[in-house]
Amino acid sequence: MALTEWIEWGSIGSFLAHVVVGLLLLFLGIIVFELTTKFNDRELIRKGNLAVALKLWGKGIGLAIVIYTVWSNSFNLVDAAVWGIVGIVTQVIAYWIIEYVMTPKTNLAKKVEEGNIAVGFTLFAAAIAVGFIVAGSLTY
Repeated sequence: MALTEWIEWGSIGSFLAHVVVGLLLLFLGIIVFELTTKFNDRELIRKGNLAVALKLWGKGIGLAIVIYTVWSNSFNLVDAAVWGIVGIVTQVIAYWIIEYVMTPKTNLAKKVEEGNIAVGFTLFAAAIAVGFIVAGSLTY
């Protein structure tokens, strides 16, 4: 049996297109989250601030969950990309609600910038929880 009988080259192209668009959406979401902080996430991570790394990559994992769900439930790549963007925007808004509305007397961003690992981990977990909620909401 020849390899071409086992593999549909169109499927490989579709796979690669989904990987590239998915990674672009993930990076776009991370950049949007970085723009919403008053400090430079990457610089603080380079300096060893674990709290910032937890906060940022919790959001990344939450976004990846959303993108996975969108890919699993979309009709095509354009549909997936549109719903991926909707998922990113929804997750950013939901995270703002958690960070600023539910804890109005605590400056969580300042605590994370100071390296408070407990706050960083709390935000890490919250971002993943939000990712699951947004992802589940996209499966209507």
